[in-house]
Amino acid sequence: MENFDVIVIGAGSGLNISSATSSRGLKTAIVESGPMGGTCLNRGCIPSKMIIHSADVAEMINKAKEFGINPKGYKVDFRKITKRASRLVDEDSRNIEKGIRADKNTTLFKTEGKFVGYKTLRVGNKTIKGEKIIIAAGTRPQIPNIEGLNKVDYMTSDEALRLTKQPKSLTIIGGGYIAAELAHFYGALGTKISIIQRRDVLIPNEDREIAEEFTKIFSKKYDVFLNSDAIKVSKKDNKTITTIKNRNNNKLKNIVSDKLLIATGRVPNADILDVARIGVKTDKKGYIEVNKYMETTAKDVWALGDICGIYLFKHSANLEAQYVYYNAFGKKKMKIDYHAMPHAIFSSPQIAGVGYTEEELKKKKIPYLVGKKNYIETGMGTALNDKDGFVKLLVDRKTRKILGCHIMGTDASTLIHEVIVAMKTKQSVDILTDAVHIHPALSEVVQRAVWNIR
Repeated sequence: MENFDVIVIGAGSGLNISSATSSRGLKTAIVESGPMGGTCLNRGCIPSKMIIHSADVAEMINKAKEFGINPKGYKVDFRKITKRASRLVDEDSRNIEKGIRADKNTTLFKTEGKFVGYKTLRVGNKTIKGEKIIIAAGTRPQIPNIEGLNKVDYMTSDEALRLTKQPKSLTIIGGGYIAAELAHFYGALGTKISIIQRRDVLIPNEDREIAEEFTKIFSKKYDVFLNSDAIKVSKKDNKTITTIKNRNNNKLKNIVSDKLLIATGRVPNADILDVARIGVKTDKKGYIEVNKYMETTAKDVWALGDICGIYLFKHSANLEAQYVYYNAFGKKKMKIDYHAMPHAIFSSPQIAGVGYTEEELKKKKIPYLVGKKNYIETGMGTALNDKDGFVKLLVDRKTRKILGCHIMGTDASTLIHEVIVAMKTKQSVDILTDAVHIHPALSEVVQRAVWNIR
């Protein structure tokens, strides 16, 4: 058995900790069966945004006539789009691995790990033990129990980002952010999209008003089947047939497509590690339970990232990694501060949110005010002809501090950042009007949403 000062399981945001411990001279082990960089670099945010940008460009060309430009047409080199993204992220991953292997204080075990005793793992044909354990092993795509699914070829987001031949038609089971982003990617490039969503709106975890408007827009672009369950999948003549059942009237419908994408959520990898063996508790969904210091229920074992199920974002995992490092190796423990944790969906239109939704405020009975402004009512919004975009601010009735903000429209993921800063510093919403905004920059829409607070 080989002993280490620290064992980091997972080479995503866990690498933030392993690089720090190694620089301190601590004997560090990294356990990771896949490519270095984790989900974000290899199967998530980085490659998806690369290919989605191609979809954004295509959509811009398709809308060019609105602005007096008549393009002669274009061809989609689908293979080049996905290959470019795969090549770049694979190169980054290889370079990270080279750096790890060259580090004299770090040992990489490129295999799957499983706990066999307290702070002890079996990795391949070796057994290792660590003084401190950091679990950052992430999640994997959830595969629903649908009749016939195991007999047909289907994709998850892992494969959808690396497909080299564009399907003429694609059925997506699921209506969350992964479904929204990949529907935009394939749909903007010309694939016929069908989305099967069991809920009454797409992206149901967003503010209800945002979700409803987004669903209306997507329903004009694609075939969206709400309140519907996929109950059976079969194959015929190289086509996938998905049978759906409407929850309201029990009517059945068959959807025929070239490809099938499963986007029904994620499940944590805690079961693969067998964390229960060392006294690490998980919740009913299998996520590892941690306290405000990111400590698990086992002494000297911390967890961070998607496997904890608090926020499934790369930026939240990076934040958690900072606190785990402080608490595991610092002199004083610090409670993690998630205040003003934002997120974005890189679909078309883009979605961004931070803080409470209006529904959450109502449920908690927190008195609030609402400020809204449509993009099209501003100079740049008019220039962009963004008729759907809007900003929605939720403000404390007494203190006028920002409780939440939700944006749908062009560059929503960028626009929301001035709100995030105001929230994080606990400033009054009025700071957004006190700050001079460039005219007619798109950010004026945020300022004017404050003017409209009622």
